[in-house]
Amino acid sequence: MSVAIPRTAVTAARRFIDRWLFRLSGPEAAPVVLGQRRVFVLPTAAGVAFAATVLLLLIGSINYGLGLGYALTFLLAGLGFVAILHAFRNLVHLKIEYGRCEPVIAGSIARFPLVLSNGRDDARIALALSAGGGTPVIADVAPRAAETAALRVVARRRGWQPIGRVRLHTTFPLGLVRAWSYVEPDLRCLVYPAPERDAPPLPPSGDAADGRRPGAAGSEDFSGLRDHRPSDSPRHVAWKSAARGDALLTKLFEDGGSEPLWLDWDRLPAGLDTEARLSRLCAHVLLAKSSGASFGLRLPGGAIAPGRGAAHVEACLKALALYGEPDGD
Repeated sequence: MSVAIPRTAVTAARRFIDRWLFRLSGPEAAPVVLGQRRVFVLPTAAGVAFAATVLLLLIGSINYGLGLGYALTFLLAGLGFVAILHAFRNLVHLKIEYGRCEPVIAGSIARFPLVLSNGRDDARIALALSAGGGTPVIADVAPRAAETAALRVVARRRGWQPIGRVRLHTTFPLGLVRAWSYVEPDLRCLVYPAPERDAPPLPPSGDAADGRRPGAAGSEDFSGLRDHRPSDSPRHVAWKSAARGDALLTKLFEDGGSEPLWLDWDRLPAGLDTEARLSRLCAHVLLAKSSGASFGLRLPGGAIAPGRGAAHVEACLKALALYGEPDGD
């Protein structure tokens, strides 16, 4: 008869092992230094075969009284112990600091930069770092130098995504043993909602009443150029630039009396759920950015005043990413 183990007991056991064995008690502030009690050494498959070979050589030398057999056996055994020492030294006292994570779109790859600092006079060779089941990143750190290793993790959902537990290991120098350790950096990446594919056009702004195209830029003062779209008016095309053989561009104008565009949660179709609304608003933010329009964002519980520019767009995307999150800072 099988006995079910409560999930809380399993979780408590894992936390105890993390604290006692791996010295992990949650996200760690930088810098993290791998002390001697945090580095573990175990044989690889090749190391197990090597140890079995040395044992067979020792047994044969004892049975047949082979002096050269003893010499070869102890030479190989000493080589194995030296491999253990160098694998351990390749990780111990390594200092780990954190870089800055750039925001990404949900479904893309988040990059978590870790800065590996080597305070010794000899290099650290073939250090492998991995997180979240991703492909390990291999790094070599020169003596008295630092090297940045960017771990790549799939950003599966919007909001703050922590890097989680990072595994460092090395089989340097002979591949007979593996030295390894765990760290849990206090490092996270902001993940924006995935913009809706084939999103509808921008909603009407206050300019729609005077017959202008909804969400369009003004028509008085020239403000710049952008890539041409089939829906743009032919009179706004930069024909002189096109005549020189350049790409087809559209002129942007600003109208001091125009009303800003509002991207409003409550004006979206009632059938859209929360994530679909966020995806559509994200797509509209990007459309408004590319059109050069001044726009604001209204969400339940708050609003962002109309504006333009990279900082304004980032503020709107961050608000969409953290909507409904308990940790929204």
